[in-house]
Amino acid sequence: MPATLGIIGGSGLYDLPGITDVEELTVTTPYGGASGPILSGQMGDCAIAFLPRHGKGHRLNPSDVPYRANIHALKQIGVTHLLSVSAVGSLQADLPPGTMVLPDQIVDRTVARDRTFFEGGIVAHVSLADPFCPDFQQHVLASIDQADAQVHNGGAYVCIEGPQFSTRAESQLYRSWPAQIIGMTAMPEARLAREAGICYCVVATVTDYDVWHESEEDVSVASVLAVLAANVDRSKSLIASLAASPLPACTSGCAQAAAHAVSTSQDSRSDENTALLSFLTSRNAQSES
Repeated sequence: MPATLGIIGGSGLYDLPGITDVEELTVTTPYGGASGPILSGQMGDCAIAFLPRHGKGHRLNPSDVPYRANIHALKQIGVTHLLSVSAVGSLQADLPPGTMVLPDQIVDRTVARDRTFFEGGIVAHVSLADPFCPDFQQHVLASIDQADAQVHNGGAYVCIEGPQFSTRAESQLYRSWPAQIIGMTAMPEARLAREAGICYCVVATVTDYDVWHESEEDVSVASVLAVLAANVDRSKSLIASLAASPLPACTSGCAQAAAHAVSTSQDSRSDENTALLSFLTSRNAQSES
């Protein structure tokens, strides 16, 4: 049975207890290896695949994460819905550390990452006006413990290149746009998931106030680690809740986002490019390959 719910774990989330019938998969892709082996198994009534974004021991910085290989590998094993769990900084006073945020927009400030599957003789302009699947996002929101008051739905995620944190001037600029949270990993992950026809959603847990907040200490690795443990426990609880209910049907066209986005004429596409497009637009790549 192919996995359908994919989980990419961010800072602090390197394993996922509760998976049964575990199989460790090393998936080959045209873009090299993924961040590490994918744990595939069962959780509740759901087939699930888990991949730590930064690799074992957190050895990959945000710019070194093999985003294309990760998305391609998850697509290969049948993932149709992908939840990205991320640690972020807050750009707003009403989103204190500990808040769980489900952003609905992204501002991409990355500059050094491969951001598309379409290259080498094939051009596609996939719509990213709404970078997260609204059906999946509502499903994730409904799965969060309703007694948890520290949840914010919506807002813009500023994705910076890193690995350094922002300067004070940058932090104030991002607040003025306006934006709600800042992180380093949602792009090009969201772009690639859309090209691959995967319903994608981010759950971002706030660890700090970046460097704009005058009454708080500046963000540091130590301050981030201090609040990660509680946030990770909440993320694990959310994932268990998600796995206990069927995944939603998508009415937003995520699965076929690339199907009508190709500008290159059919007679100008190579066999490899034709195969790539077929792969990206197949809803269950494993069963159709």
